[in-house]
Amino acid sequence: MKKIIVKDNMQSDYVYSLIEPVGRNFDHGFKPELKPKEMLALGIFGGKYITDCQNEFPESWFKKAKLSPLKKNPELNYYGVDASLPLIEWQKKGWIFKEDPRGWFQWYCRYYMGRRIPEEDYRQIKRWKAIVRHRGAIRKNCEKYDLQCRRKQRQALLHWAYDSREI
Repeated sequence: MKKIIVKDNMQSDYVYSLIEPVGRNFDHGFKPELKPKEMLALGIFGGKYITDCQNEFPESWFKKAKLSPLKKNPELNYYGVDASLPLIEWQKKGWIFKEDPRGWFQWYCRYYMGRRIPEEDYRQIKRWKAIVRHRGAIRKNCEKYDLQCRRKQRQALLHWAYDSREI
């Protein structure tokens, strides 16, 4: 078991343990289509997400990542559109778990690395499962492989580790 000590501007001295192998032993109902490294390389959250806590994750994740260290830049997103609410809105809606102050993707990165918090894992996986409904809207309203159709929904799916490029 490996302990991680997080020191950044959003969490002071948060410590967690990695109890599972990297990228393995996920909940049986959680089957993300993309790994965090792939998501970062494709372009998510306008490149702003986790730019201030890169040292917590493998350096290899950031070699091809599309990042914007100063502010969100939707042009860096795979679909070139803004498909996310500001962090303040996530906080107002109660979507933020105190251990993951940057939201779902931070949770997923830590889960992927091997951290497990059963109640929070259940909550986040339930949220992840709910997002798949957007896939149905794309199938219903778009020609297959028309990546210009419903770009905002496609980008939102990408933010949640669903790959809509084959729909």
